[in-house]
Amino acid sequence: MAATFGEFLKQLRERNGLTINQLAALAGISGSQISRIENGVRGVPKPATLRKIAEATDVSYEELMEQAGYLPDHDQGSSETAIPEWATVKDKRDFRKMLEDDGELMFDGIPLNKEDKQRIKDVLTGLFWEAKQMNKRKKPGQDSGSDL
Repeated sequence: MAATFGEFLKQLRERNGLTINQLAALAGISGSQISRIENGVRGVPKPATLRKIAEATDVSYEELMEQAGYLPDHDQGSSETAIPEWATVKDKRDFRKMLEDDGELMFDGIPLNKEDKQRIKDVLTGLFWEAKQMNKRKKPGQDSGSDL
């Protein structure tokens, strides 16, 4: 098993007999982005990029999300084990509040079973922590507009 997502992606690409440029063309992303991921220069791709790679390599999106660390391994119990080290007490409280909302989840008017609910919570967990981390990168008072 690969130690990093970059190593996993390289093994996946090579197993499919693809060059970096071929995978890039199939996934609709740049070859340099794939190279940076494989070489550990760039971190784990966003879920939207993982979806493109999954479709290009005929690997399940769920497997890529798991390999990238967005979803816990199936052997792990709770999603809360995926809480990042940088999370504050407030972040953890917000996270628990999100997971504890026991409103009925439905699709097309049909209630979801326990397994499907857990899958949704796992995906939401990854997206929650990604959004929290992105918000922490923004400096207070930072304005996207220019001063006139």
